[in-house]
Amino acid sequence: MNLQIPTMAQMAAQDQQPEILFWVGCAGSFDERAQKITRDICKILDHVGISFAVLGTEESCTGDPAKRAGNEFLFQMMAMTNIAVLDGYNVKKIVTGCPHCFNTIKNEYPGLGGNYEVIHHSQLIQQLIDEGKLKAEGGESFKGKKITFHDPCYLGRGNGVYEAPRAALEILDAELVEMKRCKSNGLCCGAGGAQMFKEPEPGKKDINMERIGDVIEAKAEIVAAGCPFCMTMLTDGVKHQDKEQEIQVLDIAEITVRANGL
Repeated sequence: MNLQIPTMAQMAAQDQQPEILFWVGCAGSFDERAQKITRDICKILDHVGISFAVLGTEESCTGDPAKRAGNEFLFQMMAMTNIAVLDGYNVKKIVTGCPHCFNTIKNEYPGLGGNYEVIHHSQLIQQLIDEGKLKAEGGESFKGKKITFHDPCYLGRGNGVYEAPRAALEILDAELVEMKRCKSNGLCCGAGGAQMFKEPEPGKKDINMERIGDVIEAKAEIVAAGCPFCMTMLTDGVKHQDKEQEIQVLDIAEITVRANGL
C-alpha cells in the first residue's frame, strides 16, 4: 500500500483541517523497527477514512527525556516550541504511537498552555472496533495462538489505560492470556527507567529478560506491545532467552493491520 501522508503545512495551504494530527514521535520517525508501526497506524487511519496529517519536519521531541532526566528548563523550551506549532495549526485532537509522547502532551503540556484531546493509538483502535469499523476478518495468522499484552508504564499505571489494547486482542480468534504481573501490577520492561541505554547494576538480572520470563511462564506465543521502547526491550529479551518455542513481539497496530487484512 502506497500511502500519501499529508503534512499539516500542506493541508493548511489548501485551507483544510484534518480530524486528527498523528504525532509520530522520535522512535516512530527514526527507529527502523518503530517505523513499521508508524506505517501500520497510518494504514488503519487510511482504511477507516479518518482525515489525518503529520507535522513532518516541524515535529520535534516532546521533551519527555529531558524532563525525566531533570532538565526542566530544556523540557519547557521544547514543549513551548511544540505548543506554538500545534496552536499555529489549530490542532484539537492528537493520536500518538508512543505512551511517552501521549503522557507528556496530555498531562504536561496543559500546564504550559497546550490543551488538546490526546489519545494513544490503542484507544483509537478500541474506538474503531466499538464502532464496527475494524474487525478481525483476516486474523487466520492468530488463530488458536496464545497472546499476552505487556502494559507500558506510561499507558497503564501512568494513565490507567488497560482495556483499550486488550480490546484489539479480544476480537481475534486467539486466546488472550495474562502474565502474573499485569495491569496495575505490571512489570516495567526497563526502557522507561533508562535501562535501554545502560548495563544493569552489578548483580542484577536484565529486567527485560525477567519480563520475557513472565511471557514464557504464561505460555504466550505472541507478546503484544503498545510502545516502541517496550518493543525494543522485549525483542532484545526474546533474543537472549533459552527457549524451545519462538516468541513474536508485535505492536497492537501491527496485529490490527494483519487481522483486518490491510
